[in-house]
Amino acid sequence: MSSDLKVDINLNKTKVISYAKSVINKEINGAKKLLDYSVDDNFIRAVDVILNCKRKVIVTGIGKSGHVGKKIAASMASTGTPSFFVHGDEALHGDLGMVGKDDVVITLSNSGETREMLNCFPALKKIGCKIISITSNPNSTMAKNSHIHISIGKLEEVDHLNLAPTTSSTATLIIGDALAVTISYLRGFKKEDFALYHPGGNLGKNLTGKEI
Repeated sequence: MSSDLKVDINLNKTKVISYAKSVINKEINGAKKLLDYSVDDNFIRAVDVILNCKRKVIVTGIGKSGHVGKKIAASMASTGTPSFFVHGDEALHGDLGMVGKDDVVITLSNSGETREMLNCFPALKKIGCKIISITSNPNSTMAKNSHIHISIGKLEEVDHLNLAPTTSSTATLIIGDALAVTISYLRGFKKEDFALYHPGGNLGKNLTGKEI
């Protein structure tokens, strides 16, 4: 690390460190709540439905949930579950054509009341795919209109306004990771399989002995 950088800002270092640690601790505490709140019979049902999916798992969301959804879809794809992400807005403008009756669609929304997501549901039901929703509210419209709902619970966001998606988006990502990795484990996914899907980068080089 270069020591040439000069920061001419009058910061209270103790205050900054203390606040940052409090943010991290809030996120950790939020994640711990998932152990008792989210990993239940609905989680097991979601695992079962995805394991028995005949085609693709499609993840969709808007805003921060959309960003998280991209990561969940990518993690599933690289660990043996064919998956891709569809943006909620694009879904309403033709990308719903990517969804088939034998697919599983995972819809993400903290509130469970995101308009763009709700507007997708009539078409998804007509298509006949299985719908899994992940929200903070088991009584939300999305939850009630899904075949399976996984609740992350009502979590306090870590920003000073308790508004910015932080703890909630982290919790959603953790549940997505838990689904992806649990399913991969149950499939008997091996290092050789991972190397097939991830030949690039340092990780691919370590797995295959070749550099792309």
